[in-house]
Amino acid sequence: MAEIFRDRREAGQLLAGALMQYANQPDVVVLGLPRGGVPVAFEVALALRAPLDVFVVRKLGTPGNPELAMGAIASGGVRILNEDAVSRLGIPIEVIDAATDEEERELHRREIAYRGGDAEAEVCGKTVLLIDDGIATGSTVRAAIRALSAQHPARLIVAAPVAAASTCRALRPEVDDLVVLMTPEYFGGVGQWYEDFSQTSDAEVAGLLERARQVVSTSGKSGHERRERML
Repeated sequence: MAEIFRDRREAGQLLAGALMQYANQPDVVVLGLPRGGVPVAFEVALALRAPLDVFVVRKLGTPGNPELAMGAIASGGVRILNEDAVSRLGIPIEVIDAATDEEERELHRREIAYRGGDAEAEVCGKTVLLIDDGIATGSTVRAAIRALSAQHPARLIVAAPVAAASTCRALRPEVDDLVVLMTPEYFGGVGQWYEDFSQTSDAEVAGLLERARQVVSTSGKSGHERRERML
């Protein structure tokens, strides 16, 4: 395994190799966490020949340091808090509630931008592969886990190219499986594990979802023909 990924596409292709046991299974659904998790999830869905959708989660940034998560929200009205950060920084509940309201508006906007009027993927009774481009504190992924668990999937697997070792230890009991290619003890930020960590746009996310839908609609074609349509 390389010490650093060239970009999200390469990371997704490598991650797919660790998930091949889920290939060609009709009950498998791949969910990418936007924005950056979607290009990774796209490569996984391509390799596994599985449908792709997004699961929108929004980080709640701390006042003055939006990159530091004090919690996260997800579709379905789920909110989780990083109690350590909230306590250490003395963040009042009214600040948390205000951030929640703002991020809920953005969450709804993104769902419309990515999916339009289409319904979200059905996950009840399915094997769900929840994918991000990297996991630092785990707040975002943990919110998604809680929201998805409430929809009663048959199995919930979290997968990422890289994640902090301590976060992996904390997350593992919460899911049926956790698949991570690199688990450094000293993590830093997700971006340091990629040569190209360019921001993923809303248009790119919507485009990847559309390309994935086209493949599903031509699922009767040969594997080679499906791959040509994806590329």
